[in-house]
Amino acid sequence: MRAIIKIHGREYRVDFSMPIDLSIPIMAGNENVNAFYIDPVTYIPFQAGSFVGDVNQGGSCNVNTITINPHGNGTHTETVGHISKEKYPIRNSLNKFFFYARVVTLTPEIIEGDSVLTLELLKSFELKRAEALIIRTLPNSPDKKTRQYSGTNPPYMTAEAALYLREEGVKHLLLDVPSIDKEDDGGKLSAHHAFWNYPASPRVDCTITELMYVDDEVADGIYLLELQYAAFDNDASPSRPILYRIEE
Repeated sequence: MRAIIKIHGREYRVDFSMPIDLSIPIMAGNENVNAFYIDPVTYIPFQAGSFVGDVNQGGSCNVNTITINPHGNGTHTETVGHISKEKYPIRNSLNKFFFYARVVTLTPEIIEGDSVLTLELLKSFELKRAEALIIRTLPNSPDKKTRQYSGTNPPYMTAEAALYLREEGVKHLLLDVPSIDKEDDGGKLSAHHAFWNYPASPRVDCTITELMYVDDEVADGIYLLELQYAAFDNDASPSRPILYRIEE
């Protein structure tokens, strides 16, 4: 299915028949990607009296009770409510779901033993009025989809870099790491604060998506992003970012 869309006053052709899924499946157990020492995801058949929610155990249908923490158990999208005293549930933060997006690939700089996405790296490419920025970090091994990140000090972004993205008008930031901030930064979360401009003037309609994965076959460039998520009354939700190729 192809369609013509208009972005920033220009028309683009979009092929909706070939979506590119950036989400990591949320699986039970230790093979699911995990971070911040959060317990693994569990899927447990619901039981009530003689009923069991598992057809293989004799039940009439499958009914799983799922335990998950969006922030560490897989691809998730979060709002400024992640760091604010005020409640900003994700279900209220977006009123549209398609965005003009740019995919970029960056090799983090090594600074005092840390892998860091710096202001200089971000200034090395043209944002071209992108509403959403999708950052693929190198190396880009497929084991990112099952990696156990806890205690490994994964790559992160500086506050200066996050501020630059805010000033350039990026409203939706997507990364393939557990957090835009350092795993253990003493609770400052300075990059989160800089991107969302909290507490000075919170950008309540802006989001950060973490722990997504961009396959090597996806070229850097301009795409249409569809940002899908469950309408939780929570600051974050498991999400499914989808890319579509566009042509002028």
